[in-house]
Amino acid sequence: MPDMLVKLYDLKDDWGFLQAQEQIGITIRKPIGAEKHALVAWVREHFSDAWASETDVALSSVPKTCFVAVQERKFVGFSCYDAAALGFFGPIGVDKDERGKGTGKALLLACMLDMKLKGYGYAVIGMTNLLDFYGHCVGAVPIEDSTPSIWKTWVKRE
Repeated sequence: MPDMLVKLYDLKDDWGFLQAQEQIGITIRKPIGAEKHALVAWVREHFSDAWASETDVALSSVPKTCFVAVQERKFVGFSCYDAAALGFFGPIGVDKDERGKGTGKALLLACMLDMKLKGYGYAVIGMTNLLDFYGHCVGAVPIEDSTPSIWKTWVKRE
C-alpha cells in the first residue's frame, strides 16, 4: 500500500461540508479535553490499538490535530493528522452503520483544510489502499516507491 500526496494549496477553502453534515444530524468538530479517554476507547473498540494510540497523540497535541463526527451525543467517526508523523494524515474511520453519508469525506476535508490553515503546503496520506477515494476527494496521488513508508521498522504489539 503506497503513501499518497495531497497539494493542500490547491484545495478550495470551502467548509460547506460542515453544514451538509449538520443537515443530517452529524456535527464535525474538534473534541474537547473531557472526551479524550472516551474517544481513544471508541477508536480502539471499533478500529485498532494502533489507531487508538495515534488518536491519543493527536488529542495530546496543542492545538489538537483530530476531528470527530458526533450524532446524538455519540461518536460516529474521527480523523487525525500529525499523529504517526508530522505532515501525515490519518487515521480516519467512520462507524460501519454510518458510512455512505459523506462523513468520511467531511472528516478528511476538515483535517486537510486545518493543515492548510496552519501553513502546510502538502499532506501525506500514509499507507492506504483507498486510492480512488483520496484521489477523488482531495486530488491525492500515489507516491512512487513509498511502501512500507515510515512503518518499515514499526514494532507492533502481538
